[in-house]
Amino acid sequence: MIRLLLAALAMAMAMAATPAMAHKASDAYVTLHVTGDQVAARVDIALRDLDRDLDLDADADDRLSWREVRTRWSDIAALARDGLVLAADGVACLPDPAAAPPGSGAAPALAEHSDGRYAVVRLAWRCAAPVQRLDADYRLFGRTDPTHRGIVRYARDDLPLKLVVLSAGAGRVPLRLPAPRAEAIAVPASPATATATATATATTMSASPAPPSAALARAAASSEPARDDEPSFGAFAGFVREGVHHILIGYDHILFLLSLLLPSVWLRQREVDAAPGRTRSRWVPASNLRQVLANVFKVVTAFTVAHSITLALSVFDIVDPPSRWVESTIAASVVLAALNNVWPVIAEARWKLTFLFGLVHGFGFASALKDAGLARGDLAAPLLGFNLGVEIGQLCIVALVLPLAWTLRGTRTYRGAFAGGSLAIAGVAALWLVQRAFDLSLIAG
Repeated sequence: MIRLLLAALAMAMAMAATPAMAHKASDAYVTLHVTGDQVAARVDIALRDLDRDLDLDADADDRLSWREVRTRWSDIAALARDGLVLAADGVACLPDPAAAPPGSGAAPALAEHSDGRYAVVRLAWRCAAPVQRLDADYRLFGRTDPTHRGIVRYARDDLPLKLVVLSAGAGRVPLRLPAPRAEAIAVPASPATATATATATATTMSASPAPPSAALARAAASSEPARDDEPSFGAFAGFVREGVHHILIGYDHILFLLSLLLPSVWLRQREVDAAPGRTRSRWVPASNLRQVLANVFKVVTAFTVAHSITLALSVFDIVDPPSRWVESTIAASVVLAALNNVWPVIAEARWKLTFLFGLVHGFGFASALKDAGLARGDLAAPLLGFNLGVEIGQLCIVALVLPLAWTLRGTRTYRGAFAGGSLAIAGVAALWLVQRAFDLSLIAG
């Protein structure tokens, strides 16, 4: 059991030493527009991911120039094209280079996202017939980065975009396209009107056309498509999975939560010192499991409520602080939470400290959804699903750490792991802080 706890702490330290912007996952952003038998796509891929797979940095100076990216554009486009396989009504769609001629929007281009620069690749597919049902098989970086996800927006014609999260290895995933817009259906008011319309258009009409159904007439009158755009459970579940995935690879968030959980099985006890009138305090193992669970519940709830508030405020563009400020403050929160274990300033009501720093972490979570670029009205379900996934991932960490901490709370090993682990967390987070605040490269990532 002791070895397991030490191994978990060592793993957390090793993971923490990798990414500088740990809370941002590896994502690509895909937009699909279906028109008739054609599918046009824009694929935004992070340059850091492309450099890993294609070795774009030809001069090995750790900086990608526009020349280095542009000269490898054919390889970038091929990687993007091979990373997405589309099928319409069970029949594979074929890449259509002629649909995106040179000199158009298909020319090499870059875009800025919250976590850096992305290559913008324009692609097109031609299907065997007008698309009724579209399936997507996402394969991008499937062999090199199992954490990678594709944030896919899709629509038919000019209808509102819908959102789904795809990952390599999931196979064909159906995209719930709305039905094509219904053609306007005229209901003749009188035989004279019908005759005049027929004469003007040189079209032969039936003397007594069958009237459309009430539902179809309403659809034609409002120019609304047949309803197949209700939020699907699969899309919602995809954002729940993305939330779980995001918290479990967000090493700065994990270390912050770990810093809060380490002292949860201890109590701060005051003792009278030998010198008259002086007291000192120290950590002692807790004896009441119910009290420990109550304190953990307060901490977890404070973190949940706080980051949910700022996650929503940021996603809906009500509050939008600079990315570097958010990243640096998240790192600072990890430093302070870890040092508070060794030199306690707030020991009794740590949930208050958790709430304060949780507000900042919510802005960090928001970057995963904001870059998807949905309209406000389309964000409610993804926001709810993503936040639910974050809470599930958070509870998984609590369920792993808390039983071990409770079992080992009275041992000398745990006391050493507590002090050493807290200082190690503070050290790693301090490097993150300097790196993010001054745009340096101190840790690999």
